[in-house]
Amino acid sequence: MINLTAEQHQLAKIVHDYACRFPLTEHGDALLLQGCYDYMNAFKLVMDSTSKVQMDYICLQYPGYLRFAKWMERLAQGIADGVIEVPKEH
Repeated sequence: MINLTAEQHQLAKIVHDYACRFPLTEHGDALLLQGCYDYMNAFKLVMDSTSKVQMDYICLQYPGYLRFAKWMERLAQGIADGVIEVPKEH
């Protein structure tokens, strides 16, 4: 079922609005990535609280959320592949 809570909608819209501030260009993507940390918690809360069907619906309703999700996936893959180095905590 697609019933989303008001909080899920609100958080998805926050991420969507953030991602939509930047043009769909290489420069826009760079700007999105520079400030993405501040939106990762909202993104994760939505990811952790929705089913696959709900997530598919969110990505249709909020294309900025989908854009953000794709970048998070690319970052995670880059880290997993060792292309992106993550500093060790001190």
